[in-house]
Amino acid sequence: MIVLVVLCSSAFAEDKRKSSVGLPARIDQIVLPGTELEVKKLDDRKLPVVLRIVNVFPHGTAHRYDLVYYGLDPGTFDLRDYLKRKDGSSMADLPALPVEIKAILPPGQIEPNKLETQSGPWLGGYRLMLIVGGVLWVGGLAAILLVGRKRRAELARLASRPVTLADRLRPLVEEARTGTLSTAQRAELERLLLTFWQRRLGLEDAKPHEAFATLKKHPDAGPLIRQLEVWLHCPAPADSFDVGALLRPYADIAG
Repeated sequence: MIVLVVLCSSAFAEDKRKSSVGLPARIDQIVLPGTELEVKKLDDRKLPVVLRIVNVFPHGTAHRYDLVYYGLDPGTFDLRDYLKRKDGSSMADLPALPVEIKAILPPGQIEPNKLETQSGPWLGGYRLMLIVGGVLWVGGLAAILLVGRKRRAELARLASRPVTLADRLRPLVEEARTGTLSTAQRAELERLLLTFWQRRLGLEDAKPHEAFATLKKHPDAGPLIRQLEVWLHCPAPADSFDVGALLRPYADIAG
């Protein structure tokens, strides 16, 4: 047993797991000595890593775990700081669980690409000219030109309508609700929400995990952020929800 603990400690010391800010990472089938571990309550700490134990199995006198974690701040962290024993016993025999969180997004907000106005299709009248000729050709051509002008004007109006933040968030929120959101899209969704509310509420100087804690309590920002946390980290999220109501605070904001 002593040899097993020494080998585990040596392996953990050499194995520094890496991830990026906002991107979940897994540690599967890791054997940790001692009695069963559980994650400390999130409200009891202010640390920039979120950790969840997905599965736990007995493994002799130890236990085998499947872990999922993601970081809100870049840096090197020890997952032991987020664990405790269920029976309250000592953690002294638990080896280090180092993880490295890297920053992948540049500072500041990334602006969306500008929309380009597309010209409408040109409606020709040559077949009509060959059939009716004369005055009918002139009338037909005038009607075609009028319809084409109106259609181009309508297309230009639709293309020039500014994209709102709700338009950008909706497909990401829908995929989060159905559980099909990729890790890159999760990072983009959290970045959009954090950047918008930091600027709107004057939280630019707050660390991401501190800002998210504040936003969860905000009457406008809180509903969407709390629901996303359920959808992203709950194994069985709700099948239906009023996404339009969650996105209402973002409907008039240019994206």
